[in-house]
Amino acid sequence: MDHQPKFFENLSGTGKAIGVLTSGGDAQGMNAAVRAVVRMGIYVKAKVYFVYEGYQGMVDGGDNIVEVSWESVSSILQVGGTVIGSARCKSFRTREGRLQAAYNLVQRGITNLCVIGGDGSLTGANLFREEWSGLLEELAQKGKIDEEAVKKYAYLNIVGMVGSIDNDFCGTDMTIGTDSALHRIIEVVDAIMTTAQSHQRTFVLEVMGRHCGYLALVSALACGADWVFIPEYPPEEGWEDSMCVKLSENRARKKRLNIIIVAEGAIDCHNKPITSEKVKDLVVQRLGFDTRVTILGHVQRGGTPSAFDRILASRMGVEAVLALLEATPATPACVVSLSGNQAVRLPLMECVQMTQEVQKAMDEGRFVEAVRLRGRSFENNLNTYKLLSHKKPDAELPKTNFNVAVLNVGAPAAGMNAAVRAAVRVGITEGHKMFAVIDGFEGFARGKIKEISWGDVGGWTGQGGSILGTKRTLPAKYLEKIADQMRTNNINALMVIGGFEAYESCLQLHEARSRFEEFCVPICVLPATISNNVPGTDFSIGADTALNAIVETCDRIKQSASGTKRRVFIIETMGGYCGYLANMGALAAGADAAYIFEEQFDIRELQANVEHLTEKMKTSIQRGLVLRNENCNENYTTDFIYQLYSEEGKGVFDCRKNVLGHMQQGGAPSPFDRNFGTKIAAKAMQWISKKLKETYRKEEGKVFANTDDSVCLLGMRRRNLVFQPVAELKNETDFVHRIPKEQWWLKLRPLMKILAKYKTSYDVSDSGQLEHVAVRSPKEAETGAI
Repeated sequence: MDHQPKFFENLSGTGKAIGVLTSGGDAQGMNAAVRAVVRMGIYVKAKVYFVYEGYQGMVDGGDNIVEVSWESVSSILQVGGTVIGSARCKSFRTREGRLQAAYNLVQRGITNLCVIGGDGSLTGANLFREEWSGLLEELAQKGKIDEEAVKKYAYLNIVGMVGSIDNDFCGTDMTIGTDSALHRIIEVVDAIMTTAQSHQRTFVLEVMGRHCGYLALVSALACGADWVFIPEYPPEEGWEDSMCVKLSENRARKKRLNIIIVAEGAIDCHNKPITSEKVKDLVVQRLGFDTRVTILGHVQRGGTPSAFDRILASRMGVEAVLALLEATPATPACVVSLSGNQAVRLPLMECVQMTQEVQKAMDEGRFVEAVRLRGRSFENNLNTYKLLSHKKPDAELPKTNFNVAVLNVGAPAAGMNAAVRAAVRVGITEGHKMFAVIDGFEGFARGKIKEISWGDVGGWTGQGGSILGTKRTLPAKYLEKIADQMRTNNINALMVIGGFEAYESCLQLHEARSRFEEFCVPICVLPATISNNVPGTDFSIGADTALNAIVETCDRIKQSASGTKRRVFIIETMGGYCGYLANMGALAAGADAAYIFEEQFDIRELQANVEHLTEKMKTSIQRGLVLRNENCNENYTTDFIYQLYSEEGKGVFDCRKNVLGHMQQGGAPSPFDRNFGTKIAAKAMQWISKKLKETYRKEEGKVFANTDDSVCLLGMRRRNLVFQPVAELKNETDFVHRIPKEQWWLKLRPLMKILAKYKTSYDVSDSGQLEHVAVRSPKEAETGAI
């Protein structure tokens, strides 16, 4: 049954006051969250206050708690750290401190708090909430406030957002700052790899994570590290020997460098610390390799937030204000977080308790339990890393006699190579012979196909573009030749990695099965395109890298405009007819408008945008940024919009235009794309193995798969990874414009408009329900999670 959309217009913040503070260690993206809370709060007519220096400022009061305006949060979206400051506060831990803080809030009528910080900060906030009425009573007894104030401000509502680079908070897939910290680590690893290669060196990298190995694990997965040490999964007894054997085997395979990643809180199975120095000494003594240690330290907390963190923090900030408006005295303090691609609200203390459970399990040596409690995303990362990093000796590998081919189709997308690497390695582990097809279906028809080994794909994760080569050609005109090649090379399954063309290609192969029995094999499509226009998935490999490229450029352009003042930039993005890059780029860069094909616009809207910018130039923010998708309208071209703005803005602002072009397709893949590509390719290969077993006909000695569910696309849908038959996705596709008929991100469009000060309506049907933190059984852990 379809639910009626529920809009927030009927949630008014009139008469409410919201205080926003950042506490604990800083994290990139905190400013984006602060900006979203302030602007959404003002939008719903609430008063919003900054609380400077975290809880310390709340206790000290005075100038530390100030009401803010729309412009107060201008230009902070791209700044790392937190502009309102954060401090560790001893006095808030005492009742006297909290009493003083309560007095300072009541003086300003603040009964809604939005706290951005780690589990310590959120636990403190919850205690404050529980004591609130008692604190007010005490203030009244001391004559500091009157009885009326006690009644009027009887309840304190609290909503938390987790800002922590460690991603150590249970209940949320990603905390604000984690993705940016991974960007910093991967930038360093990529740089170190070139120097290590030159000198045949081993590098030991120490990354942050005192109690949580997420950063170490994911960066090891994203750079194909030889070994990783994390607190949740200590190495087995005798790890010293196994590690040295592995390092020397890799050198024997002509690998010129070794990378070992150590989380700062890494331990062995007896709870003794494993330090980066200890690992280095071991390698030098046992193997004599030239070994260096690099400790990343606070570099990981620094720098500008990634596109993912800005969008995450903006979504969470808006959700936090909605949660505060809907809160009643009966609702428990909650955190807003992300599960898959879905914003959720969870009871704060349930998350905190589960986070503490992990630590307890680790202290007691129950490491399997600790990994499970960390959540499905962590568990999946660990399993994928174990699958891909250690090659079993040939004698121990199963032999299936199946041949599986991998190919890239369509335009290049960053992360394709990581997907190919994972597919090849998992395929070999499953006992198949893996084949690489060069130059897509065109190369396939010409017989450009060769066996590919475990070592051939070493070092591929960080490479941009497509190493196998890719073409947009669809198979329809080469069907006979491709069938011949499949017969000649005895190919029993296909993995096709690419964009809309890859999806269309597999539809063509599916439809050609009645004529060519060779195509009656399991076929899996992995979505990889910067445009993110493939039906059946919320995300495609490559879109995150492109988004970061757009946002980085927009940051630079905004900076140039802040020098000249009164300037509006019009920026054209790629994406075909799909407005994902323009819309999400606008949200992440803090743009004033984004023109996309999916939301038709006319001259009246262009006029309204010009007027909006004219008004904006009267404020202290004298610059504008407008994004336009390349195919949003055939007549309102980038030139047309540029000329219109130039004419209409005469005397108020001048205009510049910028076409970003193919820079959006290039570059090293972002950590998200490397990981997403790696994980979905590993999962797809396991699906192919399962299908091969199911469809193998023993009596004929061949694979025969002709059902719809043997040609699938693996996509991320809201919270899960799902295999969907391409035949079923046909009804969800607009083939003329090469986009899905329904796109989830259009729901975030009003969010961009609100944050740019436009009046709009925002469907909040998806939010609002408080869920519970669930720990899954080991069986559930295998399904669907990313």
